[in-house]
Amino acid sequence: MQRRQVLAALGLGIGFAGFRPSRTDAQSGGAAEIVDVEIVLAADGSGSIDDEELALQRRGYAEAITHPDVVRTILGGLHGRIAIAYIEWGGPYSQHTIVDWTLIDSEESAQAFAADLVEAPRAAQGYNSISGAIDYSVQKINTNSFNGLRKIIDVSGDGPQNGGRPVQAARDDAVAQGITINALVVKSRGGGYPGPRGEPLEEHYRNDVIGGFGAFVMTADETLRFNEAVRRKLVLEIAMK
Repeated sequence: MQRRQVLAALGLGIGFAGFRPSRTDAQSGGAAEIVDVEIVLAADGSGSIDDEELALQRRGYAEAITHPDVVRTILGGLHGRIAIAYIEWGGPYSQHTIVDWTLIDSEESAQAFAADLVEAPRAAQGYNSISGAIDYSVQKINTNSFNGLRKIIDVSGDGPQNGGRPVQAARDDAVAQGITINALVVKSRGGGYPGPRGEPLEEHYRNDVIGGFGAFVMTADETLRFNEAVRRKLVLEIAMK
């Protein structure tokens, strides 16, 4: 499905970065398994997320990856399979793999991934190093056993970058390796945090965090809409050519 067709079908209001092609990495050697896309779900597990919110967030991702729309999109890809990992991030030295790389090629494998996700203990600490999350995700992509036609880091967060190296530098390093960074801004009930310069958080993520081929920002305004936002975001990322 073409990019514009996907957007029209989903009916989304999405802010896109400049639409520019990314570098295609050379085919890796060995027995790496080819998949349509490698996705790191990099979710905010920092101190601004309480235990109830973390559980809601994980359930939102679990319900999204097992939703019929998402499973149908995965199976309808060129190879009919994707590789996905879920990490949570906090401060500059707190990034943790919650569910490691998993091949999703059926409803059953999606259900298994979801079950592992909701059962895992909390690990991340500290406050909002988005650059640390990006760097950690890049390492996971570069050291896995899959060879994706596309590579995506899917950052979700409710606050700005405030620790670690400049997020723009981490983004640029990832994009230079052919990786796309998309973002989901999670608005809290009180309206959420601003960006580091007082700008709306969506603007901070659009200008400083996302990058690569067809990169975009989506916003979940309320907890009740989080599940739907994640589902639509995954469909878009998996289906985009």
